[in-house]
Amino acid sequence: MMQMICVSGGIPARTRGFTLVEVMVALAIVALALPALLFALHQQVDGTGYLRDKSLAQIVANNKLVELRLLAAARGELFQGADSGREELAGREWYWRLESTPTQVQGFFRIEISVRSSEDENAPSLLSLVAFMSRSGGQSAGFSRAP
Repeated sequence: MMQMICVSGGIPARTRGFTLVEVMVALAIVALALPALLFALHQQVDGTGYLRDKSLAQIVANNKLVELRLLAAARGELFQGADSGREELAGREWYWRLESTPTQVQGFFRIEISVRSSEDENAPSLLSLVAFMSRSGGQSAGFSRAP
């Protein structure tokens, strides 16, 4: 039978450390995993920023819809046509566009509010809010959100 020879301090010679091959394999695994981890982290940060912007755009669109309802109730008539402007929310400028078009139902209008983070008219909108309002008191019959 073979006995293990102990070198200084009673530690077997085979358990003193890692071989060069083991260290190189460990470094190769880390070198492959680290970029994938950084890529996933970067995508997560981008996704969080996009969701924040989309949520703020929804608040801007909802505020414009409430403003439109209040104006319709106060004036006794609905806004017709198109309008655009900018709002400040959360320390940023938001650009909105409102379009009111009549529907096939008499006295019923389709209101679309789109919100962008850029002043450029050709920039894609972050959110489009669609609502339907009637002339009687400016009450909304319902609304839906379009992507």
